Amino acid sequence: MKERIKQLETAARVLDPNTEARALLRDKVIQYTEKYLEQLPVAPAYRAPGHHSTGSYEASAISEEPGDMQTALTFLGENVDYAGATMSGGYLAFIPGSGMYASALADYMAAVTNRYVGVYFASPGGIEIERWLLRWMADFIGYPASAAGDLTSGGSIANLVAVVTARDAHGLKAKHYENAVVYLSEQTHHSVDKALRIAGLKECPRRYIPLDDRFRMRPDALEKAITRDRKAGLYPWLIIAAAGSTDTGAVDPLVPISDLARKYGLWLHTDGAYGAPFALCDPGKTMLQGIEQSDSLILDGHKGLFLPYGSGAVLIRDRKHLIQSHHYSASYLQDAETLVSPDEISPSEMSPELSRPFRGLRLWLPLKIAGVAPFRAALEEKILLARYFHEKIKQMDGFTVGPYPDLSIVTFRYLPEHGDANTFNQKLISAVQEDGRIFLSSTMLDGKFTLRMAVLGLRTHQDTIDLALTILQEKAKAIKSAG
Repeated sequence: MKERIKQLETAARVLDPNTEARALLRDKVIQYTEKYLEQLPVAPAYRAPGHHSTGSYEASAISEEPGDMQTALTFLGENVDYAGATMSGGYLAFIPGSGMYASALADYMAAVTNRYVGVYFASPGGIEIERWLLRWMADFIGYPASAAGDLTSGGSIANLVAVVTARDAHGLKAKHYENAVVYLSEQTHHSVDKALRIAGLKECPRRYIPLDDRFRMRPDALEKAITRDRKAGLYPWLIIAAAGSTDTGAVDPLVPISDLARKYGLWLHTDGAYGAPFALCDPGKTMLQGIEQSDSLILDGHKGLFLPYGSGAVLIRDRKHLIQSHHYSASYLQDAETLVSPDEISPSEMSPELSRPFRGLRLWLPLKIAGVAPFRAALEEKILLARYFHEKIKQMDGFTVGPYPDLSIVTFRYLPEHGDANTFNQKLISAVQEDGRIFLSSTMLDGKFTLRMAVLGLRTHQDTIDLALTILQEKAKAIKSAG
């Protein structure tokens, strides 16, 4: 047995390289990532499937025998990282995610040191950093000292945490669900619907409140729906408001909606996955007025804080509700009772997650080395770039624009003199995407095929917007000429 153990140890030690071996691996990775970053300014923002290497994906298969790092990196460069994608300044589709370099370094350190921030005694320092970050978020949102939250993998889990907390805070049981009414709109993100289903609330009646001409929930229609349901003997309990919808960037009238929530005793959850970080800058703070009155909200750092994907957050106005929904006990963790003060609440007691990475480092490190000011500047820049695009494109022949942007999303379309406008815009978006220098996406609004620009990339600046305007004009002219 000893001989076999020794053989296994020798084979397993490959997984724990020494200093020299680590340096060889690390240097190749650094060379690869530096080359990628250097090529970003000229790399396509988008390449359609089929434009990557003609090499077979079978080359990525795993075998029993060791492979070569350079071969692996070459495969990734040809089949995965062959375009700028969301890292590119020209990525103006969906909601961009930028992935700051300092955050990547933080992720490297977090992975190497492998701090476990699920329970307090395992990494008190890491947990204190994450607590500070959540308090910082709560402060710029305007939440009181009673607030608490959690750093999550993104908006979907954050919405789930908020929905479950709201459900339990209202004491809802399964027997109540068919009478417990949820109020939302057609602009509500689909992750909220998923959260309701996962939380067991599929049977809850849903009222889709009409929108105004800026795609925002109408408070007057919301109040009518609530009073009508109360008179019918139903139980209105949850309002979902948008602080920057994904489709149009619309911000619901948060002040009157929060007033209605307090008046009728409903929980107000605000989905600020895209929009809430804009509260850091003055124009965004003005637009988001009233968000501080919500009972819960979410935000995605991989959107408005330019972090790598997997950076969400949920904030609950009253921490006791968050703890009541997510606390637990386990015999194998009983040592925690003697290792830390009983007053210490671990992140795993405010979250569905027990196993969790040290997510906070990817935000804390950039904030420490750059300060908050560059974040504020970048967010205000994106708002102004969206306004700039809105003003410029409405002056271009054939184009019409949607509402003046609340934040940094602009909707627009081309209206041809002849033929079907939807068909023309489908051709236009396809031409832009095939070109690849910038990447835009589309949506359907009131039955109209509509183009949309989302300005949120860290590397998106005025030259990018000017290029987008030029490309749109060129492609529209070419389609028109082709008949």
